[in-house]
Amino acid sequence: MTDPTTHTLEAPGAELYYDVREGEAANAPTLLIIGSPMAAAGFATLASHFPDRRVVTYDPRGSERSSRTDGAAETTPEEHADDLHRVIAAVGGPVDVFASSGGAVNALALVAKHPEQVRTLVAHEPPASSALPDREAALAAARDIRETYLASGFGPAMAKFIALVSYDGELPATYLDGPAPDPAAFGLPTEDDGVREDVLLSQNIITCNAYEHDFKALRAAPTRIVVAVGADSGETLAARGGRAVAERIGVEATVLPGDHGAFLGGEYGQTGKPDEFAAALREILSA
Repeated sequence: MTDPTTHTLEAPGAELYYDVREGEAANAPTLLIIGSPMAAAGFATLASHFPDRRVVTYDPRGSERSSRTDGAAETTPEEHADDLHRVIAAVGGPVDVFASSGGAVNALALVAKHPEQVRTLVAHEPPASSALPDREAALAAARDIRETYLASGFGPAMAKFIALVSYDGELPATYLDGPAPDPAAFGLPTEDDGVREDVLLSQNIITCNAYEHDFKALRAAPTRIVVAVGADSGETLAARGGRAVAERIGVEATVLPGDHGAFLGGEYGQTGKPDEFAAALREILSA
């Protein structure tokens, strides 16, 4: 596999950056690896496990190198899906896609609209709160996180986000009635630095969770859709979201090693089970 080469792409309201690693063989099949808001830097370890493939990673609009140029306060999965459509058109499709977390939400939106561009989609733990029985509590929690971020800054909002995504089980209707988590307990800043540029907490947190998936289009798509959840994820929101999506499109959720960040190999200070995860992903893609 070659070192990544960086490319840029103009899209409505954004300049997108994506990286291409060429495979060892000529005409190697393309694997697009995406997250949201996690950018290309989060997938270096996973990409390294596929030297036989042409691997494309990218920074979603608003994340790291890919800047929004229109000043919009929020980004929708439909916008992300259109960006992915443009990236695939630029690199040449159809492609296989591994998409995690918010990236899985965006990739499902892509397949619903442009199924011809994707051969196989592995959607890893999409936080599809809108498909859950406790959707109202989950969406209220997402709105509260954004409101907290705008009012009080990164530390208090990120503490609430960590508490939400770590909660095991359905959210009770009284979820927001309890005391707010202490940022210091998570090693987060308690002082407000005045910055409001965090993509997760400002642009994506509501739109990603509230997105209404087009399950009819997904069921009809020629794309092979594999919805995956982590063996160690329990009943956390993203794992439950994945199972809900799988049920709605009529497939059984596939269990992958580790948890929500199992593919990480030190990126952003986190290490999961990258070797086991990559081996399991390879088996799925080769099926």
